[in-house]
Amino acid sequence: MPEALIVDAVRTPVGKRGGELSAVHSADLGAHILSSLVARSGIDPETVDDVIMGCTDTIGSQAGNVARTSWLAAGLPEHVPGVTVDRQCGSSQQAIHFAAQAVMSGTADAVIASGVQNMSQIPISAAMLAGREYGFDDPFTGSKGWVERYGSGAVSQFESADMIARHWDITRERMEEFALASHQRALDAIDSGRFDAELAPLGDCTVDECPRRGTTLERMASLKPLGDGSRLTAAVASQICDGAAATLVVSEDYAAKHGLRARARIHHISVRAADPVWMLTGPIPATQVALRKAGLSIDDIDLFEVNEAFASVALAWSDELGADPARVNVNGGGIALGHPIGATGAKLFTTLLHELERRGGRYGLQTMCEGGGTANVTIIERV
Repeated sequence: MPEALIVDAVRTPVGKRGGELSAVHSADLGAHILSSLVARSGIDPETVDDVIMGCTDTIGSQAGNVARTSWLAAGLPEHVPGVTVDRQCGSSQQAIHFAAQAVMSGTADAVIASGVQNMSQIPISAAMLAGREYGFDDPFTGSKGWVERYGSGAVSQFESADMIARHWDITRERMEEFALASHQRALDAIDSGRFDAELAPLGDCTVDECPRRGTTLERMASLKPLGDGSRLTAAVASQICDGAAATLVVSEDYAAKHGLRARARIHHISVRAADPVWMLTGPIPATQVALRKAGLSIDDIDLFEVNEAFASVALAWSDELGADPARVNVNGGGIALGHPIGATGAKLFTTLLHELERRGGRYGLQTMCEGGGTANVTIIERV
C-alpha cells in the first residue's frame, strides 16, 4: 500500500472571541491558510487533486462548501475541487484521514487537508438554533428513533463533561490545576518562540490570543459552577475562538517527482464511537483500538495531543490509558489556546508535527472527543 507522507503543516494564530480574526470572512480565513501552505510547501497548486476542509455550523460565511470558496478566494486554480467535512470537533482531523486514505488508495497524489472556523461570527450550534427559528425539528429530540433509544432529554456536552468528572472522580480542584498548567505551558511556548515556525500570521493577529497571563488557582476558584452541583466552570473548558489550519498529504511518487521532502508519514488512522449521551468519552476506546491496530503501546508514543474540550475529558483519558502527563499537550491545549471547532484537528496536527520534530521524537498520537460520541485517532511517524 502506498505511504501517505506529510510535507508541511501550518496554522493561523488562534484569535480570541471578538479578537483580531473575528471580522475576517470565513472563506478569506480559509484562503489565507491555503495560500500559506502552498507558498511554504513549494507545491505547484495546479497539481493538487483535492482540498478537504473541516468546518461545522456551515451557515452564513461558512455555507456553500467553504473548502471550495476558500480555495477560489485565494486565487488558486479553478480546476481543483474542494469538499467540506463535518465530524463535529474532529472535522479537520477527519479531513486529514480522508486525504491520507485517498493517497494510500492510489486515487490521489496530493491532497490538502484543512479546517476553518470563525466562532465569533457564527456561534457554536448556530445551525441548530437557526433551524429552530424556522420551526425545524431538533436533530435529536425531534427523531422518533432517537427518542426511543436515548430518551427525550437534550444532549449536552456540559452534562457529559460533568458526568465524566463524577464517574472518574475528578475534582474541581484537580481540573483547575490542569487548566492552570495548560495556560502556563501555552504561554511558555509563545514566549520561547516554539510556535513561530508553525504560524502564518494574518494582519494584526501574529500570536495566539487566548492564553490568560496572570490567571491563578485563586481566580479560578472564585468562578461560579456552570450549574447546580456541577464541578465545571468556564476556567476548565475550552475557549471560543477563530482560526484555520492546513496540511499537505502526498504520495511517495509525488514527493520524489516534485522534489518535496517528507517530514512525517501517517502510521495509523482510525475512528471509533461510544455512547452519544456520554459523548465525550470516545477518545478512550478509540485510542485503545488504535494502539492495538498499530501494534504500539501507550509508552511507545513520544507526544500526545488530546483536545482539551474540558479538563475532565483529557484527565479521564490520561487516567484510563496511563499516559505520561509530561508527554500530553506539552504546549498547552484548548483550555488555554482555544478550540476553533472545525479547525482544531488540523491545528493540533500542525503543533504535534512541529513539536515532534523539535524534540526528535518518533511517534505522535492525536485524538479528540466529538459530538455524537465519535473520536478520531491519528498516529504519525517522523521521518
